[in-house]
Amino acid sequence: MNPLAAPALDLRDIHAAAAPSIWPPAPGWWLLAVLLLVVLLLAGRWLAGRIRRRRYTRQILDELNQLSDCYTDETITEFISAQSTLMRRIALSRYTRERVASLTGSDWLRFLDETGGGGEFAQGVGRVLEEGPYRPHSTDIPAEELLALTRRWVMQNIEVAT
Repeated sequence: MNPLAAPALDLRDIHAAAAPSIWPPAPGWWLLAVLLLVVLLLAGRWLAGRIRRRRYTRQILDELNQLSDCYTDETITEFISAQSTLMRRIALSRYTRERVASLTGSDWLRFLDETGGGGEFAQGVGRVLEEGPYRPHSTDIPAEELLALTRRWVMQNIEVAT
């Protein structure tokens, strides 16, 4: 027998390994899915808050514009009360209830000055908020200046809140 001639071996052909299955995914894909879900939830929450703040800002500005449109000399007391009520609502949503809810009179005016009035509420035209609702109908109330001061205060406090 020839030593170089080996007997024919009964060998099978080479088979490729089976393709990896899609399910279950590798741990890295699970981690990526969880991170993506967290990011989407945070983005949705941020977006919902932004939409809510914009709606609130638009509502406040619309109410302020309605105040300026419906002012007449006969409705001056309601005009002054409505401005104070609007500012109180904004203050209650922006600051703590303990700090705002019990304020009346000159304390309320000092608070308004501290939070954006620049001294115009306690010493200037804003003083009307304290005494105006109790005055008889009077035409000497500077309604336009009061409205401008209220608008400035509102814009400062809703911009910070939004």
